[in-house]
Amino acid sequence: MYCEHFGLDQRPFGLTPHLAFRYAEPSQVEALTTLRVALEQGEGFIKIVGEVGLGKTLLCRALLDQLEAPFVTAWLPDPHLSPGTLRAALARDLGIELPARPTQQQVHERLQAELTAMAGRGRRPVLLIDEAQALPASTLETVRLLTNLETERRKLLQVVLFGQPELDRRLAMPQFRQLRQRITYSCRLEALDRTSVQDYLAHRIERAGGRAELFEMRAASRIARASGGVPRLINILADKALLSAWGRGSPTVTPSDVRRAVADTEETARNLWWPKLEPAARVAAFSLVAFGAFLALQMLGGGAG
Repeated sequence: MYCEHFGLDQRPFGLTPHLAFRYAEPSQVEALTTLRVALEQGEGFIKIVGEVGLGKTLLCRALLDQLEAPFVTAWLPDPHLSPGTLRAALARDLGIELPARPTQQQVHERLQAELTAMAGRGRRPVLLIDEAQALPASTLETVRLLTNLETERRKLLQVVLFGQPELDRRLAMPQFRQLRQRITYSCRLEALDRTSVQDYLAHRIERAGGRAELFEMRAASRIARASGGVPRLINILADKALLSAWGRGSPTVTPSDVRRAVADTEETARNLWWPKLEPAARVAAFSLVAFGAFLALQMLGGGAG
């Protein structure tokens, strides 16, 4: 709707991960570099953790886009798989043919044979699992057992786990201690700071064919504050702010446009003040709110009496 008004080739703030719009945020760059180094060294398990909306899926796709021969990749975007389904999905993604209605033993034996054959040909299979915090315990154990397969020199299968912070809490459980000990590289994605948010907005606008100055400075700052630096929330607010500016016939996005976008986005309202507080200050703020509520109830009670 607003693309023609702003001279854009396409919408710059869609929610679907788009490599052409990928912004080189520091923690993303560090994570991608770590992934490449760890995979080149043949490490068995690598873990990438980040809160919702920080770009784990986009990072996963960037890695898939960059990995070339001798690497062979398999990507599992849906973690809600049984052990048997995971083995079959891995075989399918690696191009391994399976018999019709195979037993789990047949799938396992075929996987082992083909992974060994790939290693003999110099191929290096990599399994990437998105939303790994949701893997059933039995499936997570199956992944660990698959990485037991190795030659004298390296693992037959490398695994990259992408997950929310809940993944760390799950792996801290005693039943996963063997898997936890095999994770040799780990990275955590971070939210963007205020300057990076401004650069992020300009970057995506320019990639869509527009002017970097489309968002006024104070408008960009308001988006940074309301979103908490989370790219997914930045995209939601920026898209709605562009709609608001288009509706007014304005050539730029102003703070008032962002204010309307925030009011229409429930998830961002609490970010207007909460992320700026340190943990101790958050406790104090919560106590103050609770005390205010207590006083209000006392006053209401006194009035009713």
